[in-house]
Amino acid sequence: QVQVLESGGGLVQAGGSLRLSCAASGGTFSRYALGWFRQAPGQEREFVATISSGGRVTRYADSVKGRFTVSRDNAKNTAYLQMNSLKPEDTAVYYCAAGSYDHEQRSYAYWGQGTQVTVSS
Repeated sequence: QVQVLESGGGLVQAGGSLRLSCAASGGTFSRYALGWFRQAPGQEREFVATISSGGRVTRYADSVKGRFTVSRDNAKNTAYLQMNSLKPEDTAVYYCAAGSYDHEQRSYAYWGQGTQVTVSS
């Protein structure tokens, strides 16, 4: 059983940056792709980015492409989401999930509890 824990959320002004971390334990971290998703108030959870198990392949939602960067350090069992040029519409709870490389939520079996990101205008 893989446990996933996000951290690094907070309050930031528009145009600012944050780096989220996703620490995994209880399994072989390097076997899994790591996906980032987010859910804004009153909206459905949506795909943000994903990185393959080896870290060589990534995919981004169009809304964050060019602003967000996903990476991972398998030696530290940790993945990251670097978020630059943040906009108020990026405000959401951000979730990390371990599973198969895909943009679909159903491909991810293990989910964290989420971390709140709030971007003020």
